[in-house]
Amino acid sequence: MGGERRLRSQRAGLAFIFVTLLIDILGWGIIVPVLPHLVQTLSGGTADQGAHAFGLLLSAFGLMQFLFAPVLGSLSDRYGRRPVLLLSLLFSTVDYLIQATAPSLPWLFVGRVLAGITSASFTAASAYVADISPPEKRAQNFGLIGAAFGIGFILGPAAGGLLGNLSPRAPFWAAAAISLLNCLYGLFVLPESLAQENRRRFSWKTANPISGFGVLARFPIVREMSLAIALNAVAQQILQSVWVLYTESRFAWKPLDNGLSLALVGLGFGVVQAVLTRFAVAGLGERRAVLGGLLLNAAGLLGYGLATHGWMMYAIIVVWCLGGVAGPTIQGLISREYGPDEQGVVQGALTGMQSLIGIVGPVLGTGIFGYFTGAGAPVQAPGAPFFLAAILGFAATGLAGKALRRLVPSFRPERSSRVEPGLSV
Repeated sequence: MGGERRLRSQRAGLAFIFVTLLIDILGWGIIVPVLPHLVQTLSGGTADQGAHAFGLLLSAFGLMQFLFAPVLGSLSDRYGRRPVLLLSLLFSTVDYLIQATAPSLPWLFVGRVLAGITSASFTAASAYVADISPPEKRAQNFGLIGAAFGIGFILGPAAGGLLGNLSPRAPFWAAAAISLLNCLYGLFVLPESLAQENRRRFSWKTANPISGFGVLARFPIVREMSLAIALNAVAQQILQSVWVLYTESRFAWKPLDNGLSLALVGLGFGVVQAVLTRFAVAGLGERRAVLGGLLLNAAGLLGYGLATHGWMMYAIIVVWCLGGVAGPTIQGLISREYGPDEQGVVQGALTGMQSLIGIVGPVLGTGIFGYFTGAGAPVQAPGAPFFLAAILGFAATGLAGKALRRLVPSFRPERSSRVEPGLSV
């Protein structure tokens, strides 16, 4: 009887995290189609100057996330996941309000800085999933997190595109309302997932954004897989930072066009990570799922850079999204190496690593885009950032292949531990 009650509680907790992240990503997705245009308007410069300012804005977010993600991850190991999640959601509402009313570019930076500080909802949510998931189910359940991102990006950018046609500020007001509702929802519904006996004392040594990486260096396979994640994350940051700039420049897309394209990305990743991930791991095994996913991701990035017509972007999205099986599978593999009292630190270190990349990736991507589309460029090549991202994606595939050859027995996807279809945890 107690086991059934515990299982129901675990399923309810997983469902809440799914809904929480869905609403959170919905709020972010709403502003994506209009944020580059708003930055250019407030900067008062040319298109290439606006691109550079946009890159700096994204880097400011990444810097704050890098500094604070391991701190909040460690706090969630000490005080539980619930308070960290709720506080981050509350301050997300505040940062959207600041951006909605920002009279100048510096105020917009203030909003993004606050957003980076409070973005630990992803770290705590990942630790929450690790808390309630047995090792053999973690790839599947991390896939549900990816599905929440996907569905949020179906609804968010499409809504943002429609609202952006009314006013570039309207999506920010909508995002603030959604974040506030999400916080209130969690206040009354969210149970705590971290048992008292699994909590650990807060330590600035593990909360330090640099020393926190030591937890990822403890095991050789985790170290190598983390480097593969890092390369792939740079590629993804480049894509995210230049998508709207690239499509507006090359295909003259409007906010609605970008909203619909990003909605397709969300739909593709939602289907892949909610449904196909568990079948890919069960049918192919973890090695092939990781390597196949990374290869498809790199090939898709190359395709974006080579596209000559807008409709080609939609066709490439369908293939590129299949690469989404790699992320949750890698995350599940890494989490299995650590105990229940370290999941917050581990997820904080992974988030911090990707946040560090988020400082460099946007500046790199928008810088390359601005250079190869500016008046002084030796050749006009708006797809140049995607070519660099593809190179990094192929390099990540090679590094992951090297790491996966060193799998210890606990990592081997034996038939008895493969992810089975279904939503049970």
